[in-house]
Formats: sequence, structure tokens, C-alpha cells
Amino acid sequence: MADSAQPRSVVGLFGTQLRREIQTTARSMEEAVNPLIFLFLAITLFALSVGGGVEDLRARASGIIWVLVLLANMLSLESLFRRDYDDGTLEQMLLLAQPVFVPILAKIVAQWCLSGLAMTLLAPLAALILYLPTNELPVLLLSLLLGTPALSLFGAVGAALTVGLRRGGVLLGLLILPLYVPVLIFGVGAVSEHMAGVSINAQIYWLLAITMLALTVAPFAVQAALRISVEQ
Repeated sequence: MADSAQPRSVVGLFGTQLRREIQTTARSMEEAVNPLIFLFLAITLFALSVGGGVEDLRARASGIIWVLVLLANMLSLESLFRRDYDDGTLEQMLLLAQPVFVPILAKIVAQWCLSGLAMTLLAPLAALILYLPTNELPVLLLSLLLGTPALSLFGAVGAALTVGLRRGGVLLGLLILPLYVPVLIFGVGAVSEHMAGVSINAQIYWLLAITMLALTVAPFAVQAALRISVEQ
């Protein structure tokens, strides 16, 4: 009975934290909407400013979308643990939650749902603005769906390390950009290779592998980083 109760308690803890995060964000929608607004403003500016005509813009579309998704995701990371850090909820979570990585993972999942997943669902509109061929949309969506969770997981590690700093945005970027580069390379490469008529299996497998590695390691790395930040 004890063994069956433990999984239920873990699932309940995860679900409770996930609902809390989504409800909290819903009360301050600007945190969720700002990255999406940035994404489309930047895409519109690229569409207006890049020279070379439609063909040139089409060739660069996947790279533009992936870079802007990456930057938009970073906008939502600084506040990932900030509110809980300021009101003391974070310290209570580290002391009382068992196991601690479960509510941490729930916070990361909520952040991904409101940023990475939202941007993935809106990517077809961004692709049309940049004249990406419609037959490339499934590949773009698949690459974003596999790659954006890794952005949130790796980004959460940087957010945890800088949560105690009042102006940690620049440092956050410096910490996580090296971790983002492989995701960016394989995400853009998947669409580019498909446009060239080449198999994309390698890029898709690498994106999946990176996300699985991040899912395995990041929650525990975030837990350790948060303890360091809270104890300072």
C-alpha cells in the first residue's frame, strides 16, 4: 500500500504545482503574452527589413523563427522562480516538498506550456509571414515540439542560478546560450535539410536525445542551484 501511495502522492504534488503555476500566470497575463508579442513583432520586422526578395527570406525563415523562439523563451525565464523567491514560497518548497524535483519539474512544464508550446502552435503563422513553404510546416512544428522543452529545461538551470540577483538577465543569457546552441543547430538543420531533399532523421534524433538528457538532468541541477541561491 505504501508503494502505491507514493506514486499517487508524487502525481498529486505535480498536478497541484502545475495548476498553481498556470493560475498564477493567468492572473498576470503579461508575463505569458510578452514573449509572444516579441516573437511576432520581431518576425514582422525581419519580413520588412531583410533584402533579397521572397526567395531569400524563404531560405532564412527557419533560422529566423528558431532564433526568435529562443530569444522569446529567454524573456520568460527570469521570472520563473523570482516571484516564489521574493515571497519565501521557494524556500518552503525546498524544505517541505518531497521529492523536491517534482514541483520544480511542474514549474518548468508550466513555463514550457505558456512559452515553448504556445510559440510552437503559433509557428505556422510566423512561417507564412516569412514565406516558408507550407510543406515544410510539419518539419518545423516537429523540430520545435522536440526542441523547445530542452530550451525550458536548460533555461531553468540558469534561472535558478541567477534568481537571487536583481539584475541577472545578462548573466542568465551568458549561462544558457551555450546550452541552447546545439538545439538551435539541429532545429534549423532539420528544416533546411528537408528543404534540400535530404533525410532529417539525424536532426530529429539529436533533438530528441538532447531533450531527454535535459529532462533527466535539469530538474536535479535546478534543485541544487536553487539551494545555493536560497542559502546565499
